[in-house]
Amino acid sequence: MSRCFTPVPETALCIQIDSLIEEETSMRLIVSLFLLSFILFPVASDPSLRAAEQPNIIILLADDLGYGELGCQGNPQIPTPHIDSLAQEGIRFTQAYVTAPNCSPSRAGLLTGKIPTRFGYEFNPIGARNEDPGTGLPPAEQTLAELLHDQGYTTGLIGKWHLGGAADYHPYRHGFDEFFGFMHEGHYFVPPPYQGVTTMLRRKTLPGGSKGRWIGGQLIYSTHLGYDEPDYDANNPIIRGGQPVVETEYLTDAFTREAVSFIDRHQDKPFFLYLAYNAVHSPLQGKQADMQRFQNIDDVHRRIFAAMLSSLDQSVGQILQQVRKAKLDRNTLIVFLSDNGGPTCELTSSNLPLRGEKGSMYEGGLRVPFLMRWTGKLPAGQTYSQPVSSMDLFSTSAVLSGAPLPDDLDGQNLMPYLLKEKHGTPHHEFFWRQGKRAALRLGDWKIVKMRGKPDIKNWELYHITEDLSEQTNLASERQDKLQELLTRWNELNSQMKPALF
Repeated sequence: MSRCFTPVPETALCIQIDSLIEEETSMRLIVSLFLLSFILFPVASDPSLRAAEQPNIIILLADDLGYGELGCQGNPQIPTPHIDSLAQEGIRFTQAYVTAPNCSPSRAGLLTGKIPTRFGYEFNPIGARNEDPGTGLPPAEQTLAELLHDQGYTTGLIGKWHLGGAADYHPYRHGFDEFFGFMHEGHYFVPPPYQGVTTMLRRKTLPGGSKGRWIGGQLIYSTHLGYDEPDYDANNPIIRGGQPVVETEYLTDAFTREAVSFIDRHQDKPFFLYLAYNAVHSPLQGKQADMQRFQNIDDVHRRIFAAMLSSLDQSVGQILQQVRKAKLDRNTLIVFLSDNGGPTCELTSSNLPLRGEKGSMYEGGLRVPFLMRWTGKLPAGQTYSQPVSSMDLFSTSAVLSGAPLPDDLDGQNLMPYLLKEKHGTPHHEFFWRQGKRAALRLGDWKIVKMRGKPDIKNWELYHITEDLSEQTNLASERQDKLQELLTRWNELNSQMKPALF
């Protein structure tokens, strides 16, 4: 049986072959481009992988905590085991500085990574001045929250803001997705009638016109500073998002509750939590349970401070417990520091062995406790003795998030130094200016001016590495060194802007 077929013309066969070749060539080109896209754009291929590489960042900021008040800083009187654990499991910095000796400009420096006087943030607004138009962190300045938000982070502020109380300066307008706290410089931990706490308030005069201390049950009046307790709560409610709320818990506990919730709700994605406590800032209010723990401290003033610090330490413990519970230890950078030195006369907070206190340009106003832990990444139980700054948290966090570093930062990325990939010191100099008070540290030397014009006669000179307590003023003996540092201070000062408010 014969088979019949229709022969294909030669021209048609050539066309079919050419078509197959073109299809194969096109397919190879498509495959090549597809593979090349993985080489050139590997991150875009799997966003979940990129998110997994971005560590969570938690900054725990104490308020007015003295340099010498933690157990890991040498205080045997008030146990702080949870805060100390950050030093035991991470790194303790012995020469950590902030950008101002008081709350607001210090926070401005931390959140922008810049010397705050570069953009005119020089002074510390208090009371009603917090709500003045033009008083606050300029909208043009990028905050760490804004940078991390633009890298895909969920950002939260819990606690004290103090960077402007007018609408233009709300945390939402500076990069925070969530906010629970207050806007001004301070807040009562428990409002009147002060139930469940021992409260000590400053007064000009005691009942009957006397001076000293008046004790009436759990309420104490004291004239030791000669002025009244500031009106912290006036026009300064606790706010959730943008609306006032009534808070019934002791404020440190309330902030802890909110922070634990934030970590729990956002544990499936990169987050930035800025937990800015108002402890141990005044007013002095200690919970009764914590007061009982320190009955061995005779002075009730000191006992209240101890109770407040203990409550802060317990709060840090709950934050660390929640990080462990969510199994985030190995993917979370945790930092603890204070915004400035402790106001010793006001709170009893010790800055020993440093000279000075909050508001001072001596080391006691500017050098703070500073701890950092990242389990599995940073070495445990280490002490880092090179000078660092709170401004470095911006640069360090930016690099960890994958963001390009802005060109105008004063802070440094600390990770290469801490991992010993880079040697030397992150900072060779630090500049400070606040009205008639000023300072500069250059290498091992430091100049300080606490009053008067910036004439050479008003400056003090210290060899800070040999004279940590700044007891020996070498200005007369080392006029050459004094002039060298003063020249540099003037050079840097010329780069700064006039005060905004």
